[in-house]
Amino acid sequence: MFTGLVEDVGAIVFAERRSDAVVLGVRPQRIALAELEVGESICHNGSCLTVTDVTADGYRVLAGGETLARTTLGTLTVGGRVNLERSLRVGDRLGGHWVTGHIDGTGELVSRTDLGSNLVLVFGAPSSLLRYVVEKGSIAVAGVSLTINAVDPATFSVAIIPHTRDHTTLGDLAPGDRVNLEVDILAKHVEKLVKS
Repeated sequence: MFTGLVEDVGAIVFAERRSDAVVLGVRPQRIALAELEVGESICHNGSCLTVTDVTADGYRVLAGGETLARTTLGTLTVGGRVNLERSLRVGDRLGGHWVTGHIDGTGELVSRTDLGSNLVLVFGAPSSLLRYVVEKGSIAVAGVSLTINAVDPATFSVAIIPHTRDHTTLGDLAPGDRVNLEVDILAKHVEKLVKS
């Protein structure tokens, strides 16, 4: 379980395709390698992956076929940047919202408007996901917990404060870039309960 509060932006130092999987080597900036353990979960642009090896220059994870089909992780290349968040520990603050690290699908940046104190990003998303998106609700975009400003039948918008722009990969996005999306898990559970 995660909160969507990105704690580091790592660099991809290794990317190798293996049949229906990709092995990624990640070098964090602030997360101490000595603190990482094989088997722990780390969110990568919103997708929960298991650490399979810790080396002198970073750590490795494997993204399997299902993950590659639902996320943008298969497009990461050496030199790319990735938002990182380690899983919650008992007693941690919950400053974002409940994020599982299980990506629901991808969206595309439609437009960005720099207003100085805020960067407004508008994303297109499938209707199958937009039905869970509500104004002033929460969504995880590339692993970042955000509050939704507005929703229409094809898009939703969020405002990014300078700290988030500078400490995540969201400030690097250009129109046409794809991002991982995880909608609010509570909305999905409520829908299922109401239907049954």
